[in-house]
Amino acid sequence: MKILRKIKWSDLRLILIFIVIIGLYSFANKRSEVRAIENVEVRFYGNGDHFITSQNVNNLLIQSFPKPFNINKSSLDLNSLEAGVQENEMVKSADVFVTVDGKLVADVWQRRAIGRVLNEGESFYIDSEGTIMPLSSNYTARVPIVVGRVDKSNSKALAGLLKQIDEDAFLKKNITGITIGVDQKMEMRSRDQDFKILFGGFDQITKKFENYKAFINFASKDSVLIGQYKTINLKFTQQVVCTK
Repeated sequence: MKILRKIKWSDLRLILIFIVIIGLYSFANKRSEVRAIENVEVRFYGNGDHFITSQNVNNLLIQSFPKPFNINKSSLDLNSLEAGVQENEMVKSADVFVTVDGKLVADVWQRRAIGRVLNEGESFYIDSEGTIMPLSSNYTARVPIVVGRVDKSNSKALAGLLKQIDEDAFLKKNITGITIGVDQKMEMRSRDQDFKILFGGFDQITKKFENYKAFINFASKDSVLIGQYKTINLKFTQQVVCTK
């Protein structure tokens, strides 16, 4: 009796509440683990280019796990599902997880094309990280068309040039095509004008583009005169040479 008197009922009540909470948590966690996956949601992030569709991602999930619907959460290998999505050449990264209500969610970030290359009968994109990216049957990106030989010797420099165009609002709208000659000298085309832009090699890219934008800003004030130019030569970084 003396021992019982030393036990405070308030302490005993706290212990009982703690035991009940642990039991409820274990029960809920067990039910969550065996909850069936009955729905898949695909969410795209980043730019609005949809080189890959929700159905494409669903198919990738099915390939990695033959029956993603009506299965238990405990049976899912999320790492395997995620790796299966990321194997697609259009996908930059992916995050696959299960929500508390039993929904399988795939968050997908797609690669972003900054140029399209036509190279000896083959065609492919160059993405924002400078790597080759295949064409898509779902979406065609409006990016500069690059004609000519692109290989390991110039792909990095070309990616840097395309990135500058992509990150500049004026250049992205204005430059529609690039032709690379056998001597690695480039000729560009403008969306708004018929003249040829003689760009030269891959040196002094930033300076040449600055000169081009300054020329367009000046020459566009005379709509008649700018239409008479046949070539705009940017090879000489100290000046812009124009011919009619």
